[in-house]
Amino acid sequence: MPGLFDQQEESNLQSARPLAARMRPTNLDEFIGQSHFLGEGKLLRRMLRADRLGSLIFYGPPGTGKTSLAEIVARQTESAFVQLNAASAGVKEVRAVLEQARDRLKTGGQRTVLFVDELHHFNKTQQDVLLPDVEAGVVSLIGATTANPFFSLVSALISRSQVFEFRSLEKEDVLALLRRATSDSKRGLGRLNVEYDDDALEFLADICDGDARRALSALEIGVRSLDAKQGRFDLAVAEESIQKKAILYDADGDQHYDVASAFIKSMRGSDPDAAVYWLARMLEAGEDPRFIARRIVILASEDVGNADPQALVLAVAAADATERIGMPECRIILSQAVTYLATAPKSNAAYKAVDAALDDVRHQRVVPVPTHLQDKHYAGAKQLGHGEGYQYSHNFEGGYVEQDYLGVDRTYYEPTDRGYEAKIRERMERLRGEASGAGDEV
Repeated sequence: MPGLFDQQEESNLQSARPLAARMRPTNLDEFIGQSHFLGEGKLLRRMLRADRLGSLIFYGPPGTGKTSLAEIVARQTESAFVQLNAASAGVKEVRAVLEQARDRLKTGGQRTVLFVDELHHFNKTQQDVLLPDVEAGVVSLIGATTANPFFSLVSALISRSQVFEFRSLEKEDVLALLRRATSDSKRGLGRLNVEYDDDALEFLADICDGDARRALSALEIGVRSLDAKQGRFDLAVAEESIQKKAILYDADGDQHYDVASAFIKSMRGSDPDAAVYWLARMLEAGEDPRFIARRIVILASEDVGNADPQALVLAVAAADATERIGMPECRIILSQAVTYLATAPKSNAAYKAVDAALDDVRHQRVVPVPTHLQDKHYAGAKQLGHGEGYQYSHNFEGGYVEQDYLGVDRTYYEPTDRGYEAKIRERMERLRGEASGAGDEV
């Protein structure tokens, strides 16, 4: 039976815990968010109902409920809950936990949920140590990671696990958590005589970028720092209680690829506003502006092409200026290039042309150079008849003469009817039409 001092010690421990830890949900009904896999009828809820948990990988940004849900799962399945941090735990600690879990199962029949935070910090040997007991069901592993598990975890562990991707919480979800914390007298701030302005709570829900822990921490700092006489958590207090938001962006991870993809697709889709936003997101997160400039140059040919030949000139100039000037001024140059490309007419005809030709070169019989196009200036070439019959275009009206330049009937470049390429198309059709007409007369 716990004594008076035990109760006092527990109370002291609880009061020292931050608000975000105290407000962790204790059951599935309290848990907010992740309805795409935890909603009624969804996979994880079905696994819990069937009492067939297995190994789980919780993957997603911080503050989205990975640790909280792991604790709820352990409670729901009446399992012992053991937590390790992969950044500090070694093979010895892992083996000891697995041995205790085995004894617990043998002697009392109780299963163990082993929660490993930042699982991607485990090396291959540490991950391999887990495999036999995970496969045998001695422990139900729940690994939490902010890194893509398909890159950072061994394939054997992935194949034995269900991967659940956590998404950043919506603003309304974070707002609900903040309001719950302000009204909860036992775990939250409900006992304090504080009034909360709606715009202050909405500000925190906005600026935390879906990270509930960050929002709750800022709320607690703001409330605890209030004057005894003030008693109002307003917008000014909220703004002073949270640092400038850190942009979720891993230069070597998923965010790098996802944001860059959105950036390119926005320019291709002729949306300058979206393109500038993704540009700003990359720059603010510290992306190398030279990487951005290279992507702009590629897009100028791949997606604009001859619909606006000036696009490539501008893009190359922007890349050169970015290299010379650097941040912060190069943001203006990049923005000029991005908005120009986003609003330019689009054509991928040149891109499709070279890929189609490459495909033929790689997979079809190689086309020999027609004799009349061969060079006649190297030794013996003239005697072999190389270059014989070639017609020099400038000797003909308009600088054009119908002539076979390939030796096979194949069309690679098909100009679109957009931008300057429409003029190219018109000119080529006219030249080919005139040549066809001249042939008919003969």
